[in-house]
Amino acid sequence: AGTWLLYLPCSWSIALAAAPGCLPDGRMLALFGVGAVLMRGAGCTINDMWDRDYDRKVARTASRPLAAGDISTFQSLVFLGGQLSLALCVLLCLNYYSILLGAASLSLVVTYPLMKRITYWPQLVLGLTFNWGALLGWAAIRGSCEWAVCLPLYVAGVMWTLVYDTIYAHQDKRDDAVLGVKSTALRFQEQTKPWLSAFSLTMLLSLCLAGLNSSQTFPYYTAVAAAGLHLAHQIYSLDPDRPEDCWRKFTSNRTVGVLLFTGILLGNL
Repeated sequence: AGTWLLYLPCSWSIALAAAPGCLPDGRMLALFGVGAVLMRGAGCTINDMWDRDYDRKVARTASRPLAAGDISTFQSLVFLGGQLSLALCVLLCLNYYSILLGAASLSLVVTYPLMKRITYWPQLVLGLTFNWGALLGWAAIRGSCEWAVCLPLYVAGVMWTLVYDTIYAHQDKRDDAVLGVKSTALRFQEQTKPWLSAFSLTMLLSLCLAGLNSSQTFPYYTAVAAAGLHLAHQIYSLDPDRPEDCWRKFTSNRTVGVLLFTGILLGNL
């Protein structure tokens, strides 16, 4: 699920950057797919390295290899080096602007896992990290960012991450409170649903702005409306005190991303 959620904003951007009447660049979609697998994996490795002591004390994460003592920190560092080296190979297939833009995201990837120790808004930092592809995909096709399109698309992605990762964080809120780890789930408490609704509305408005600035057509806005209905159902039916329901709602966000990609594709054609 995490790999899809990292990849889908890239696919939106690549599809939006395609010439009117044309399909998105299949080679770029494939390259970004490989990059998403590698960078999401690298993010998980970094996260597990930072959090190994916390993970041992949380039932859901105690079996992770570092937390369980199955591998050493040095072994995980070597593995991380392999992941990042392969990801660099993917990045070097892009234009110079995109290479610099992609490299700029590495600081976010490395520092995100520390945010839960500092702020109740680590999900915001995750959103800034996870949706970098909304900028990078367009730049890989067009050679630079067109900010009137890329910026609202990026904002939409960040708001989307705040929705699904707040839902995700509700799975661990009891353990996090004991350990002193911060999250938006602990920050919002009983006000979670109003906050999620506000994030969803901002996401939808940002998607509309990105569509207007890229001359999108009716199928695109239909998909935005369908994504909005999906998010509304998620929020309305969410039981934040049931971890299994939080997990189910979290993973269903792949459908939101695929709906939007399909809308961009059909709108462009």
